[in-house]
Amino acid sequence: MVAVTLNFVLVHLAPGDPVTYLVGDPGLLSAEQLATIRRSLGLDRPLWGQYVAYLGSLAQGNLGWSVVNQRPVFDLILERVPATLLLMGSSQLLALLLGLVAGFISAWKAGRPIDVGLGVLSVFTYSMPPFWLALVFILVFSLRLEWFPTMGMTSLGGDYTGWAHLADIGRHLFLPAVALGTSYAALYMKVFRTGLLNVFGQPFVTTARAKGLSWSGIYLKHAARNAALPVVTFVGIQAGLLLTGGIVTEIVFAWPGMGMLAMTAILQRDYPLILGIFVIISLCVVVANAAADVVYSVVDPRITL
Repeated sequence: MVAVTLNFVLVHLAPGDPVTYLVGDPGLLSAEQLATIRRSLGLDRPLWGQYVAYLGSLAQGNLGWSVVNQRPVFDLILERVPATLLLMGSSQLLALLLGLVAGFISAWKAGRPIDVGLGVLSVFTYSMPPFWLALVFILVFSLRLEWFPTMGMTSLGGDYTGWAHLADIGRHLFLPAVALGTSYAALYMKVFRTGLLNVFGQPFVTTARAKGLSWSGIYLKHAARNAALPVVTFVGIQAGLLLTGGIVTEIVFAWPGMGMLAMTAILQRDYPLILGIFVIISLCVVVANAAADVVYSVVDPRITL
C-alpha cells in the first residue's frame, strides 16, 4: 500500500502528462478540445480522486488501461515479463555460481596470492556499475571484436528455429547477463568467503577432521552449507537492486523486457503503464524475499517459517 501510494504521487508530480504526448503540440488544439481529451482520460479529476479510482481498480486486480497503447496494462507487461525473467534469472545464476566458487577458493587459500588476487578483482568488479560495464562490453566484444550482437534478444531476419533459435537468444543474452551478474558475484564471493572462514574454525569441522571424513564431506557438505546461509539472505535483499539494475541494463542492450517498456512509458507519460510496472516490480521484490525465507529454512532445518 505504501509503495503504491509513493509511486502514484511521484509519477503524477513529474512534469507533463499523456495529453502532451498524444497531441504533440498542444497549441494546435483549443482549450475546450484539450479539456475534452483530459476528461476522457480521467485526468480532469483532482489527484485524490484519481488515486481513489486507481486503488479501486487495483483492488479488483486491474492494472488499468494504457493511454498511449490503448491496451490493458497487464497484457503489455505480461508480454515483456519472460524476457526480463530470463535476464534476471541468468544473471543471478551466473552471479551465484561465480561468487560461490570464487569465495570457496579464496577461503580455502586464505592469505595466499590467489586469495589476494580474487579480493582485488572482487573490489574492482563490485565498484563498476552494471550499465557502465555493459557499455564497455558493447565497445569491446560487440563493436571491436564482433563476437556478440549489440542489442535485442534475437537477430533481425534470422528466422531461426529449434536449437538454432535458442543459440541465437544465448548469444544476445550473454553480455547483458555477464554485465549484470558480475558486480553481484563479487558481493556473494565476499559474503561466502567470510562465512567459510568463520565455519572453518567451528568445533564440528575439527571433529569431522578427527573422524577422518573426506575433504568433500567436510568442506562441501558441512562447511559450505552453513556458510551459504548469509548468501541466501543477500540474494533476497539484492532482488530489488537486481531489478533496478536490470532495467538500466535492458535499456543499454535494447533488451525487450520491462526495462525498455518502462523507459517508453516514462517518455510517453503513460501513467497507468508506469504505475503498473512499479506495482509488478514491488511484488517481485516481496516474492523474492519470501522465497529467500523458504530457502533459508530448507538450508537450515533449525529455522522455521
